[in-house]
Amino acid sequence: MTTPARRLALYIHWPFCRAKCPYCDFNSHVAAEIDHTRFADAYRRELEYMAQAYGAGRRLDSIFFGGGTPSLMPAWLVEGIIADADRLFGLAPDIEITAEANPTSAEAETFTGFRAAGVNRLSLGVQSLRDEALAFLGREHSAQEALAALRTAKQTFDRLSIDLIYARQDQQLADWTGELQMALDLGLDHMSLYQLTIEPGTGFYTRARRGDILTADDGLAADMYAETNRLMRAAGLPAYEISNHARPGFECRHNMIYWQAEDWIGIGPGAHGRISNGTNRTGTATRRSPSGWLDAVEAGGHAVETLIEDGPGDAVAERLMMGLRLSDGIDMLALEAAYGDRSRLIDMSAYDQLVEAGLLTADPDRLCVTEGGRLLLNQVTSALLARLG
Repeated sequence: MTTPARRLALYIHWPFCRAKCPYCDFNSHVAAEIDHTRFADAYRRELEYMAQAYGAGRRLDSIFFGGGTPSLMPAWLVEGIIADADRLFGLAPDIEITAEANPTSAEAETFTGFRAAGVNRLSLGVQSLRDEALAFLGREHSAQEALAALRTAKQTFDRLSIDLIYARQDQQLADWTGELQMALDLGLDHMSLYQLTIEPGTGFYTRARRGDILTADDGLAADMYAETNRLMRAAGLPAYEISNHARPGFECRHNMIYWQAEDWIGIGPGAHGRISNGTNRTGTATRRSPSGWLDAVEAGGHAVETLIEDGPGDAVAERLMMGLRLSDGIDMLALEAAYGDRSRLIDMSAYDQLVEAGLLTADPDRLCVTEGGRLLLNQVTSALLARLG
């Protein structure tokens, strides 16, 4: 069996924020002082190690600076990482280089420096256009600051996305559709729209355990999801993934590499990577603690502390779990070419039942959930994978 050539992406994790948001379970830390020169040297060393171990002869199709708050990085550090990536891998002529940013006025001042450093796409963590919601979410910016930052970003970057969080405490359907229409009026080409979820280890998780109701009930959240999809389709930004909407051609390339189970290298504290080896996959994860990561890289050239070797069954499960998030679903003919007959890959009895229930489309060559199926994606995926379990 052979697999088609996969694209390669690079993820850089910047672990620092000014403050920890109560809903966030990412590997982020608040630090009084940061030795940027020391971090720059460590990023270079770990990138050199990863290039030698996993990137031989492959150029990068995407670079993504995530966090944390990458817009707190000095532009010279971003520029240095991009230059090192070019030296070690080579960059595709049309490479997408994304940085996440917060829309505070201070961080908006860095946008020009980031663009000069080589960043060509910005993902702006707006989260809400309502001041009361921003206060509830623990954000440091106001709605007016967000709008001002968006104006600056639109003048600086050709490709721009924003994040918004809905299904929040006391939010009604009309409240959300009004806020969403405000966002649509900004004329963006990409928007990531997430329902608020309560994750273990967060401030909201602690409050929820005390009995605070922080999210919309399931029925209202489902109505919000359906109306979101309707409004976004009508505006020309259909969902291409459960929570992501774009005009055709403006989908996030980096995230598509994740969802299509292609390859990426992760560097920085707590970064994950996934690299193909024939029909198998190698997963990497680096040390989460920023200080521990620095110490490990300086001592040994990298901070990889978890290395997982997945066989074909695990790789198929990953392809299904990630690919079913996409509106286009999974090309079953390509999956069979790589891993064998579909009757060995998915539970065909469950497949027939899910099609009959209207949770999967009836196209035998493309495994794709319906809009109703997306609301039950975990159950759909588990049923299809029952044979592999």
